[in-house]
Amino acid sequence: MKLLKNAWLLAAFVSTRLLAQTSVQSLEGQWNYRLDANDVGLEEKWYKTEFSETLLLPGSLNTNGIGDPVSVNTPWTGSMWNDSWYKSDFYEKYRSPENTKVVFWLTPDKYYVGKAWYQKKVTVPKDWKDKLVTLHLERCHWETTLWVDGKKIGTQNSLAVPHRYELAGLKPGEHLLTLCVDNRIKDIQPGVDAHSVSDNTQSNWNGVVGKMALTARSKAYIDEVRIEPLMNEKKIRATIRLNATGKRYSGQLTLQVKHAGDGRTLPEMTLPVQLRAGANEVEALYDMSADFRTWDEFQPNVYTLQMALETKAGNDVREENFGLRQLGTKGTQITVNGRPVFFRGTLECCIFPKTGFPPTDEAEWKRIMEICQAHGLNHIRFHSWCPPEAAFNVADKLGMYLYVECGSWASDLGSGKPIDDFIYEESRRIVRQYGNHPSFCLMSYGNEPHGEKHKEYLRQFVNYWKERDNRFLYTTAAGWPALDESDWLCLPAPRIQAWGQGIKSIINAQEPNTVFDWSSRISKTQPTISHEIGQWCVYPDLKEREKYTGVLKAKNFDIFEDRLRDNGLLQLADSFLLASGKLQTLCYKADIEAALRTKGFGGFQLLDLHDFPGQGTALVGVLNPFWESKGYVTPQEYSEFCNEVVPLVRMPRMIYNSGDTLRAAVEVAQYAASDLTLPVSWRLVTKDGRLMESGCFAPSLLPTGTLSQVGEIVLPLSTDVPQQCQLEVKVGGYRNHWNIWLYPAQKADAGDVLVASEWNDAVRARLAEGGKVLLTAREGVLKNEGRDSVVVGFSSIFWNTLWTNGQAPHTLGVLCDPHHPALHQFPTSYHSDYQWQDAMSHCRAIPLRKLGNVTPVVRIIDDWFTARSLGMIVELKVGKGSLLLCGADLLTDAQKRPAAVQLMNSLLDYMNSSAFRPAASASFEQLGDLFLCKD
Repeated sequence: MKLLKNAWLLAAFVSTRLLAQTSVQSLEGQWNYRLDANDVGLEEKWYKTEFSETLLLPGSLNTNGIGDPVSVNTPWTGSMWNDSWYKSDFYEKYRSPENTKVVFWLTPDKYYVGKAWYQKKVTVPKDWKDKLVTLHLERCHWETTLWVDGKKIGTQNSLAVPHRYELAGLKPGEHLLTLCVDNRIKDIQPGVDAHSVSDNTQSNWNGVVGKMALTARSKAYIDEVRIEPLMNEKKIRATIRLNATGKRYSGQLTLQVKHAGDGRTLPEMTLPVQLRAGANEVEALYDMSADFRTWDEFQPNVYTLQMALETKAGNDVREENFGLRQLGTKGTQITVNGRPVFFRGTLECCIFPKTGFPPTDEAEWKRIMEICQAHGLNHIRFHSWCPPEAAFNVADKLGMYLYVECGSWASDLGSGKPIDDFIYEESRRIVRQYGNHPSFCLMSYGNEPHGEKHKEYLRQFVNYWKERDNRFLYTTAAGWPALDESDWLCLPAPRIQAWGQGIKSIINAQEPNTVFDWSSRISKTQPTISHEIGQWCVYPDLKEREKYTGVLKAKNFDIFEDRLRDNGLLQLADSFLLASGKLQTLCYKADIEAALRTKGFGGFQLLDLHDFPGQGTALVGVLNPFWESKGYVTPQEYSEFCNEVVPLVRMPRMIYNSGDTLRAAVEVAQYAASDLTLPVSWRLVTKDGRLMESGCFAPSLLPTGTLSQVGEIVLPLSTDVPQQCQLEVKVGGYRNHWNIWLYPAQKADAGDVLVASEWNDAVRARLAEGGKVLLTAREGVLKNEGRDSVVVGFSSIFWNTLWTNGQAPHTLGVLCDPHHPALHQFPTSYHSDYQWQDAMSHCRAIPLRKLGNVTPVVRIIDDWFTARSLGMIVELKVGKGSLLLCGADLLTDAQKRPAAVQLMNSLLDYMNSSAFRPAASASFEQLGDLFLCKD
């Protein structure tokens, strides 16, 4: 079957990939250049002159060490939300011309925004006579204008696809190519924080990367192909655009499909063609029934459509990869080939510190995506940018679902400004270039739109694409708005910590549990994927700086190190990293499991699996910006709670007293390739691995694509000693576990210890007499002001305090010696876990600077921007007496707080022992300066 007709209008460049059968002349290597900071090159006709300075392309000005030194006057592309770096006395030394260190994001070696002109002499071979010559520039940043021998060819401005220029009439011999690249944001404003252009992540670089070449081909050629799988018919529809330059041609088009993995070929299909001058369109239905293998995350079958056009103008050959997959929706879930899929994703925000731009080689993308898969993920969202071809190629082979955005994070969308048209143009370019990749699944305009008419604009955008191309699923944007027109929604509500929620969030305000889910927060009619869940911070890894061997340097980490050194805490940097990392992992586990407990949920997108180095320094990854481990959680540990099959329990409590009953409803989130029938077993063990109880459920059918209830664990608990236990559930080869705590149900005898909740005469008198005092400060009695003001929370910091203007909490958990005798009756590791949630949620931090920077029994890890020495529990010699000061209130409503009671028991047990001999001393005046309430 064939259909021949005039095709759509050509853009200034074509979009099908150029392959090896075409004559190719690489342009990689030395180019000449000239900077045009004052924007005079066009007026002065630089395209008619020859430049003398040299650099290497592909690359950027920065990879060539070209640009201006970074200073307070650097015209950054990116918003800061906070001007403290420019105004604060603390940052003054980092603003000096000799030692500029930026705190908001990584510091480039050099910086340049404006026009840069690049020039190269090329020799066109004699055998290219009467050929169509094209200049191919894989990724440019941003706008390019090309002259050949002083004659203007055109201008292109895509951020997502190659810039290609047809060089009509180019004769054999030497020619001068002059390319002007302009990385300024001008009339088209995608948003200064859009990761397609922003210094927050990739940097606003100027240059050309990836493949750079001249190609020569027949004047009758295969221009573009759109491949649509027809799943029910076991065919593909190939819509092929053929172009004939200048005249008519007759000939034949041959099609053949082969499996890209095992090389199996299907029969050839030959079509006679009659080409008019210009663009022509041929439609062919190709039978795939002899080898119909579908594509998804489990069986990523990739095929290659080979096309050969034979005419009197010569032969032209193209290849295009594709997969047989169909996206759809079923209720509130997205389906792939009819099977409900749970999208377990992370963001990729164009974070590549060594180069400042994305890789165009498959090896690096394979490394990244295999790391994602090792952590249990099957999906990547490209936040406000579109990756190069290599990323799609790798995702096709590995079975990774990709969500692509059109390069924008716009603040005034739908107002008729140039960005409105640009998004349509860019989306068409993206689909033409990458649309046949089976990994390309989801698409939207970009991130978190604003503008008085943004809803109307996005409604039209979604409808435009739903009518135009059914190979993808569309939504308005990442974050909002939720409109009926969208195939699926990307919303921020289904996550533990919302913007501005502070310590009122579930993880900070509720007793630890694993019951909550997002059933009430997702759409009842459309699939919902949660937007940017997590954002849990970890302390900076100062050792990481040695990895920044490229164009971007972590000079912000120098600032953080100085802050630690100034406060006498530098020796604790590694401990802060590991302790806060354990808490961060716990927070991500809670977020991900809540998503998996939500029946009918579409999935989640983490922010992030790896660190986001911009927007104030958002250290939100369990991996660093190079996708490398930080040392506190392995991929195997992470994939216990993030995988295709995850055992889950719903426990209303995680802290128990002896005599309580543990009730845990066992569920399985099952999103494997097919239904499973597997045994489910459980066991409760002590911290050292001793078995306490175990059980199992009879093997039952676990349908794929849903959450299944398995049964309930009902276990009476009894103990004479405080214990940290681990509840483990196994489903076949999949395992997950949760720590729980079991305490004896009695209060300790205070003995000769005075227990108080404020600094008063009775406390001072007892200390003066040489007695012992446990002061567990009730809310409102400790000062919390000025430089010592801090909001303590159980969870890690959300995003970072600089970008969020101080959103709470300001702390990163606790650091302690688990073998300290004060904690002997309060089982703990060196870091926060759920047994600390009660104390942290009733706590004021003790500013240890006021006590001579004593070493606390339990330290609270402060925000790295301030790096203050903070304590929760401190022991001191005061007067003749001994004081144990606890910033957490352990007395109020103690009957409802088993963890508070047990911590009190442990402290009293210690104080009544011979081990309680405080070494550090503080005066009555120093102690009094900590408190607001004095009598």
